[in-house]
Amino acid sequence: MIKTQSLFWGIFVILLVLSSCRDEFDLEIPNGASEQEKIELVDSWLSKLQKDQKFNGSVLLIRDGQSMLAKGYGFTSHEKNEQLTANSSFRLASVSKQFTAAGIMLLKEKGSISYDDLVSEYIENFPYEKVTIRSLLNQCSGIPDIYIELALENKDNINVLTNQKATELIINENRSAKKEPFEKFEYSNTNYILLARLVEIVSGKSFEDYMKEELFEPLGMENTRVWNLLSAETDFTNKCGGFKIEGGVYKEVLPDFVDGVAGDGAVFSSINDFLIWDKFWYENDLLSSSNLAEAFKKPQLNNGKSSDYGFGWVVTDDGAWHNGGWLAARTYYSRNTKNGTSIVVLDNSSNSDLYEIAEEIGNIWL
Repeated sequence: MIKTQSLFWGIFVILLVLSSCRDEFDLEIPNGASEQEKIELVDSWLSKLQKDQKFNGSVLLIRDGQSMLAKGYGFTSHEKNEQLTANSSFRLASVSKQFTAAGIMLLKEKGSISYDDLVSEYIENFPYEKVTIRSLLNQCSGIPDIYIELALENKDNINVLTNQKATELIINENRSAKKEPFEKFEYSNTNYILLARLVEIVSGKSFEDYMKEELFEPLGMENTRVWNLLSAETDFTNKCGGFKIEGGVYKEVLPDFVDGVAGDGAVFSSINDFLIWDKFWYENDLLSSSNLAEAFKKPQLNNGKSSDYGFGWVVTDDGAWHNGGWLAARTYYSRNTKNGTSIVVLDNSSNSDLYEIAEEIGNIWL
């Protein structure tokens, strides 16, 4: 009986703690609140989370192409000597994949590639003969996701990993495909570094230069760029550093030797630039409407079923979304195209609660 009571109270305490932790992130919105009141409540809630060291980042709320809230909460780096603004440029981690997809789509627009071309037509000695560009974009290539594994195995011979070197490691490994193309959706960072390498081969430019010249500059995205250990600049205007908070102490988080690749990540951007980016996916002067629509098609698998992964987007019935996490970056971007709303939540503090925070905002905004 004593053991039973002890177990009961142990479970009760755990549930109480979990409930308390959950309440900490509850965004309470009264019934009948106006949109402006909702925005003010989100703003004050985020300010409190930042004060409590539960959030350090920037948030953008969009309705019908207009910024309704664009604000930073916290600091640009572990030094805590500069406040975040709407122009602070965050590492996007895997939200970068939609930018890589746009780079490929620009090549298609120019007639330099077709989505159903074999990757082996462009990358010499590529061992996966059935894999198409489209299957990489849709995360249905069947290629094993091994580029980081191979880089770690060859670390002694690599100063900084590049897209070219990573591709060479994959080719030389020649590991058997896990599946046939379009047999199954399997999320893979390797697919997207191969896409970035393909951009380099076809364009004759570095991925960083290509994205700058063909995408970011034409769109006027002044605080968006590809940046990694290969970049000529060790820093750039408005760049956020990454950190973690341990016992109230801010500790810097730095990239390591694998952070010379791009495509699966490596894009930095600000919430002000995301307003431009959000409009891009509705309509723009760089891609035709038919080409733009390709990004949001749910691919059909070999068994007749469909996957939810488009071109760098998880496609839903009312829009699309993607998240990311790498080093200290935690990121989330979601669009409801039926009602014209979007949210962007970017954090540079290794925040394990970021997606819960984004979900709370999304529940009242999207």
